[in-house]
Amino acid sequence: MARLLNVDRSALEEAVPQLAQDQAQTVAADLCRFLASPEARKPVFHAGDDALRSQILQYHASDLMTDRERAQFLGLPEGCRIRERAKILAPSRLTCGKNIWIGEGAILDAQGGLTIGDNSQIGLGVLIWSHTSHLQAIAGETGVSRDRIIYKPTTIGANCCVMGPSVIGPGVTIGDGAIISPLTFVDRDVAPGERVSGPKSLKKLEQRVAAIEEALAKLGS
Repeated sequence: MARLLNVDRSALEEAVPQLAQDQAQTVAADLCRFLASPEARKPVFHAGDDALRSQILQYHASDLMTDRERAQFLGLPEGCRIRERAKILAPSRLTCGKNIWIGEGAILDAQGGLTIGDNSQIGLGVLIWSHTSHLQAIAGETGVSRDRIIYKPTTIGANCCVMGPSVIGPGVTIGDGAIISPLTFVDRDVAPGERVSGPKSLKKLEQRVAAIEEALAKLGS
C-alpha cells in the first residue's frame, strides 16, 4: 500500500493506524494483488492509471487526518491547512505559498499552472481552473484527443480571500489582498485590493435595466 501511495511505510502507518487492523490488512492485501497484476485489469487499464490511482489512494488515506496533517501529507508548505474532500489536480504544477487555508470540497486545478500566494484563503467548494475542455467537447473528441484542451496559468495573489462557492476561470490573475464574494464567477483579472461580487453586480445590472425600461415607458406615454 505504501508503494502504491508513493510514501514512506512508517509515515503511512503513523498517519493511518487503522491499517494495522486485521480486516484492513486483508482488504489492502487483496487490493494490492489486484493492482499489481496488469493482466487482471487489462480490459480497463490505461497508461496513466497508476499515477491517478496513487493520487486517489493518497486522498483516501488522508480522510482521518487533521487539516494540518493532511496538508503536510500532501506536500504543502509550512502553515498550510487543507480540509477533507478538497483536491489538487496536477499537484506538481501547483506553486503554493505558506499559511494557505483550503476549504472543504475545494478543487484546485493546476494542470495549466496554478500559483497561490502566502496567507490566502480558498473557501468551501471553490473551483479554481487552469484549463478548459469545452472545445474538445464541441468537436466530439471527449476521451479521444486532448489536442483542443486549452491550458492557461492561473494566479491567486497573497492575502486573498476567495469565498465559496465561487469559480475562478482559467488564466485569471487575482491581485494581492483581493476579496471574491460567495457565488461569484471570475473570468477576468482582479486588481490588488479589489472586491468582486457576482450577486451584487447582477443586482446593479437589474436595477439599471429597470431604470431604462421605466424611462422608455415614460417616453412612449
